[in-house]
Amino acid sequence: MEKVLRAAAPVVPGAQQHTPPQSTARASNWLFVLSVILLTHAAHGCPDKCLCHTASKTADCKNRGFTEIPPRLPPEIQILQLQNNRIWRINQNAFTGTPLLKILDLSNNSLSSVAPGAFQKLRYLQVLNLTRNLIHYIENKTFSFLPHLKELDLSSNSITRLPETFGNSTGNITLLSLKHNKLQKMERVLLESLPNLKVVLFKDNPWQCNCNVFGLKLWLESFLYRGGISDGIVCAAPGIRKGKDLLKVPYELFGACPLRTAHAHLASTHHHSWEHRSSPKHGPHGEHGDSGRASCEPKPKARPVSLRHAIATVVITGVVCGIVCLMMLAAAVYGCAYAAITAKYHKEHSGPVRQHGTPEEKEPFDSSLA
Repeated sequence: MEKVLRAAAPVVPGAQQHTPPQSTARASNWLFVLSVILLTHAAHGCPDKCLCHTASKTADCKNRGFTEIPPRLPPEIQILQLQNNRIWRINQNAFTGTPLLKILDLSNNSLSSVAPGAFQKLRYLQVLNLTRNLIHYIENKTFSFLPHLKELDLSSNSITRLPETFGNSTGNITLLSLKHNKLQKMERVLLESLPNLKVVLFKDNPWQCNCNVFGLKLWLESFLYRGGISDGIVCAAPGIRKGKDLLKVPYELFGACPLRTAHAHLASTHHHSWEHRSSPKHGPHGEHGDSGRASCEPKPKARPVSLRHAIATVVITGVVCGIVCLMMLAAAVYGCAYAAITAKYHKEHSGPVRQHGTPEEKEPFDSSLA
């Protein structure tokens, strides 16, 4: 820098000095280099109001009053903190310049919806926090092309419905939080599309414990049986089930459910062939036929659904077999005792006949008379 200043000093206006042509050219070159450096820094620097940490590759943009994703974010950042702002929408190309993001925190903003493809450029994203927003619904394939996504937090929103799938390449999600929303039902097929799910949180939703959640009940039993973690589903309606744990609602109360919800789910465990024929008829519309079939296909996951019935069958069978065995044992003891008594009787009464009569004289007689 000192060299640049010394080189640039001779060209200051008003200076009465003889400047060699080489010095003037050298000063111009240095000024050009400095300009390029400053422009490059401005292009890849930190946005106004944000703090960027090179060592941790973090951009701290929280509590800055942003209404949209700030532009000119450093492309090398891996953690972007945007919580506690007023962001109300996410443009489709908002994250084009930050392809290496791994953690994105958008909690406590004003998002009312999330457009499909909003996060499609974030192929390395692992944690997405959307809690405490104003989201009302999630569209199909909103989180497509996020193959490394592991944690998805949608809690504390106003979500009333969820799609049948979050999108392509979301099978690695291990934690899903749906707490504090307005969900009344949830399709089983969505949860089945997340095979690596380890923790799912349902707390504080107005769940309607009717036929619409029967498939969810079966899935949750299977999930817990396989070692999954959940805070459970507490019924908000109907009145007779309000406050009850969905898992403790007897199966008999779902007996009046239509074929698609109750009988078809049970048939998937006990009558696989019959279920395979009936599943294409489940959907009320043609486009839902596949989802109905997917929710009823016999899978190993449905194994714990019949666990209670299997235990009851084993117990009843054991009791019946025990009773039969006891009856057979009693009959055997009675037969042996009868045979022993009969043999003893014949032994005691056959001796005198051989001593005092011919073989033809075998009529019983009183031994005292002899």
